[in-house]
Amino acid sequence: MEVHERKRFLYALLFPALFVALLWLIKGVELQFDLSFGKWGILPRNFMGLRGVLFSPLIHGDIKHLFNNSVPLLILGWALFYFYRSLAFRVVFWTYLLSGLYTWISARTNYHIGASGLVYSLFGFIFISGFLRRYTPLISISFLVAFLYGSLVWGILPWDEGVSFEGHFWGLFIGLVLAVFYRKKGPQRKKYSWELEAEYEEEEAEIEAEDQGYLDKEAVKYIYHYVSKKDPDEEGKT
Repeated sequence: MEVHERKRFLYALLFPALFVALLWLIKGVELQFDLSFGKWGILPRNFMGLRGVLFSPLIHGDIKHLFNNSVPLLILGWALFYFYRSLAFRVVFWTYLLSGLYTWISARTNYHIGASGLVYSLFGFIFISGFLRRYTPLISISFLVAFLYGSLVWGILPWDEGVSFEGHFWGLFIGLVLAVFYRKKGPQRKKYSWELEAEYEEEEAEIEAEDQGYLDKEAVKYIYHYVSKKDPDEEGKT
């Protein structure tokens, strides 16, 4: 691996690794001091429950819950920062904010905790983005993500009352929306010269059509003549 690629690989892993480390640190504090931060989660339609929009992704019920989120956060987070580096922080920011907010608006009246919404959003964004861009390397990543985490889709269904399927749903939904919204930004499929020429010719044709329409409008002129009424006494005179 070249030096540049090694740096890019490590940079892409840095933020997800730091975030996961923070999650484990918080859980460690809970266990060490026999605390529970569950009440800092999202409590729907409760004013104090709004703080959960910021804090709920940092809180997990137990070690198994945290571990199940840590592995996909590392893998999907790395993929996001490696392949969509220019969009990564925007995707994380909007997912973090909107998935929590919509969960607060629509979910059941229980405390909702965990970073699962972020996991679902990363999955949805990476999976759809490759196909929208029609770029072979990114499509390959989409298929790989589908193979590894395609079963996540079942998590948006209300199978288990102890699982926040609402948070899963909104995370996935936000990820899909962001993939569509940012489809023309970030890495794109390289276009062949004949495609660029076709686009150039199409643009030229549109410009010519607009110019011709403008000229046609200019060519139409209306001339009004004013005819005065003759004096009756002057009629018949030469």
